[in-house]
Amino acid sequence: MRPTTGKALTVSTTATNDSTSFTPGALPGGTWRLGDREVTRFGYGAMQLAGPGVMGPPADRDGALAVLRAAVQAGITHIDTSDAYGPRVTNELIRQALHPYPRSLFIATKVGANRDAQGGWPTARRPEDLRRQVRENLQALGVDTLDLVNMRMGDANGPQDGSIAEAFETLAQLQQDRLIAHLGVSNVTAEQVAEARSIAPIVCVQNMYNLAVRHDDDLLDDLARDSIAYVPFFPLGGFTPLQSKALSAVAQRLSATPMAVALSWLLQRSPNVLLIPGTKSLTHLRENIAGAAIALSEQDLAELDTIGR
Repeated sequence: MRPTTGKALTVSTTATNDSTSFTPGALPGGTWRLGDREVTRFGYGAMQLAGPGVMGPPADRDGALAVLRAAVQAGITHIDTSDAYGPRVTNELIRQALHPYPRSLFIATKVGANRDAQGGWPTARRPEDLRRQVRENLQALGVDTLDLVNMRMGDANGPQDGSIAEAFETLAQLQQDRLIAHLGVSNVTAEQVAEARSIAPIVCVQNMYNLAVRHDDDLLDDLARDSIAYVPFFPLGGFTPLQSKALSAVAQRLSATPMAVALSWLLQRSPNVLLIPGTKSLTHLRENIAGAAIALSEQDLAELDTIGR
């Protein structure tokens, strides 16, 4: 499946108070079909809207609400969140900023972890845990059906081997109960992706992947052949100093930021890649959108390709 394309997004800014005005238009990368919904390949990740350590409320609540509204005004139709962010903070911000939601807006959430008082992410994958988390997401977002729920496995160190069956079967039943429209998996191995697909259809896989972290190259390509989206997180995570230097060299040649080049490379890597960069700043939102629209030449791509290989 190929993405649709369109004209470049026009973004204008004013010089006062970090205020950004967006002219709606086609975002970088066009769109992709997630299940029965068309979404922009350039999305928005809400994780950073919570307080430090993804705990508690933001220091600037009005600013967080403004970023969410500006993202939708810019044409973004794919927002990624979780009730564990805060916890509950980002979902409540999304509801306050955007509810009642535009028909075009697709909100993806994830389950599989709680938060403890120290800011940790203890796993919570028993059937009763997952049912509770789905109910909490429904309540906080103010919807009857969640557009997409990703089953997050592994831990903060990455995917861990093991069966996904019991947890994913629970979500598949909640989908049958019409509490969830679409299913996905996150922080998983290729074997867990295959196991999940043997239980119920999935529309996306959300794993760490970027120029420097390329362990999912084969999985990404396999998913593309089956029209399943791949949603990378941490577009600048896991770089060594030498890799960062190589990325910065390309960015400097293009008069761009390393983040812009990394996002653009991801969009050009495969048509099934969906981006969810997060920010709490209107200025950074604008920069991310504009940066992802950079056209990388064959020379740029070849040079960047050596970073993770």
